[in-house]
Amino acid sequence: MTKIESYGNKPTRDGFGLGLVELGEKDERIVVIGADVSGSVKTSYFQDRFPERFISVGVAEQNATTVAVGLALSGKVPFFSSYSAFAAFRNADQIRVSICYNEANVKIGGGHSGLTVGPDGATHQSLEEVAFLRTLPNMTLICPADFEQAKKATIAIGEMVGPAYLRFGRPSVPMFTKPEDEFIIGKADLLREGTDVSIVANGIMVWEALKAAEALKEKHNINAEVINCHTIKPIDEEALVNSAKKCGAMVTAEEHQVHGGLSGAVAEVLVKNYPIPMEFVGVKDTFGGSGEPFELTELFGLTWKEIYASALFAIDRKKNGTSSIRKVKDVAIYTDGI
Repeated sequence: MTKIESYGNKPTRDGFGLGLVELGEKDERIVVIGADVSGSVKTSYFQDRFPERFISVGVAEQNATTVAVGLALSGKVPFFSSYSAFAAFRNADQIRVSICYNEANVKIGGGHSGLTVGPDGATHQSLEEVAFLRTLPNMTLICPADFEQAKKATIAIGEMVGPAYLRFGRPSVPMFTKPEDEFIIGKADLLREGTDVSIVANGIMVWEALKAAEALKEKHNINAEVINCHTIKPIDEEALVNSAKKCGAMVTAEEHQVHGGLSGAVAEVLVKNYPIPMEFVGVKDTFGGSGEPFELTELFGLTWKEIYASALFAIDRKKNGTSSIRKVKDVAIYTDGI
């Protein structure tokens, strides 16, 4: 099995910004709306290249969303981007009624998502928006794994018709997908084949899942399957069910609350089609806090070690049929010596 290697580090927000420029060069209907954070979410790349197609509305996310709807219903393809905490929640009513109810062709870039926004703290660390957005009719929801995939996903939602939300982050993260790799909305990527446990992740947790799979093989000769489930809605039911049937145990990993996010979406698929033991790695019903990005992922248990431990526990449940509820301390037990 070929090990997937990182070939550098870049922020996913840069992929979003450069994807917008590429879209703008191909399609004159593309317009971008800013909310005074264009440098932070990298819509500044589009602003510099196409100033006549960039509209700044100031710190007014709700207004930006309704302006975007008007543009969409007039034949344009508008993108609006701000921090996820504001892009998703401050204008939740506008997204629900103005965009989704009208099936308006509006694209939203949710930047600075998750814990890795870092020092900005809990008010800016959006850990709940996936749970909200995936319940909205007509919404497409994507969380890419690295810079290259964020760029491709941006282009893909610009070329599709209908509401879409792209979730991306602030810090530089490992790049491991290649320019030649295919990206299809709604089609999960099988990154590593396995037979003992399936690890389903998205965003920054995909790289952590790959690291966990390597450790499982090295320490226990466990063959872990790794799936990058970048599209949360529409979710790739076929890929998930096939992996569940092959492996018999599964772990999900996400930079989000475990309630209602990727874990909930995957569990809904499996409980209906092929129930198996599952474990969930994510934020456990708490707000974040201020700190350096990857100090926070350590503190809140969003690393390969938690995935590794959860995989071992899921395999135990598969083999022994245990119904015990794992406590946090078990992570230390399962990762002892690594």
